[in-house]
Amino acid sequence: MSISADRGILSLGLAQSDPRLFAKKAKSRPNREQEGGGRRMTDQTAVQTTLPKIGDKAPYFEAMTTHGKKTLDDYKGKWLILFSHPADFTPVCTTEFMAFQEIYPELRKRNVELLGLSVDSVYSHIAWVRNIKERTGVQIEFPVIADLDMKVAHAYGMIMPQQSSTEAVRAVFFIDPEQVIRAIIYYPMSAGRNMDEILRLIDSLQTTDKYGTPTPANWRPGQAVIVPPPKTVEDAEKRVQEKDLEIVDWYLSKKNVNA
Repeated sequence: MSISADRGILSLGLAQSDPRLFAKKAKSRPNREQEGGGRRMTDQTAVQTTLPKIGDKAPYFEAMTTHGKKTLDDYKGKWLILFSHPADFTPVCTTEFMAFQEIYPELRKRNVELLGLSVDSVYSHIAWVRNIKERTGVQIEFPVIADLDMKVAHAYGMIMPQQSSTEAVRAVFFIDPEQVIRAIIYYPMSAGRNMDEILRLIDSLQTTDKYGTPTPANWRPGQAVIVPPPKTVEDAEKRVQEKDLEIVDWYLSKKNVNA
């Protein structure tokens, strides 16, 4: 196994399926970002993207993927985690895809689907997921968007010119069954994502939807949740007298909902 210094491409001994044969846009990437995060764009005239916000309707998309054409509406009624990665055949992204696949069965138990994205061709995606299976035994079961024209990446604010104008950062969008963005996480290109936190956040969002209760710091399923604080002096006095709550003070109390 070796890493090509000129493009940060992970070479896993491919003979018939050199990933560079499939990366049709490689020559158009003069500022290709390596996963070490050492080089950044400084051109202030680069196109800025609009960042969707929590609570916004998720931008609609139609895109080709490794599983054929997919649209946002294909996921209506389910939770969707849409995530982007900088490039195929790169080391950090490879570890992330294996980690996403590891939690995929747990996500599906929670009515959550995964959808990956990068500014690579569908041929590059296919070669990469095949290579991951050949070299590690991990079968990537979720689809990956081939966003060569960067339409989806720009719609979701995944292209950040100060990092790269031609590659997506490590973004994660949590979209609920009503197609509303409920949470967003951004990571720099140099840092792989934490799958435990992605699962924890989904559990938190679903628990809040079910019980109408926020979750405290470092919360895990099965632990006590926050009881919304009272809004009147009278209710505050009643709150501190309640026996079935874990009370710190009138504004901070917890209860077990067996989540």
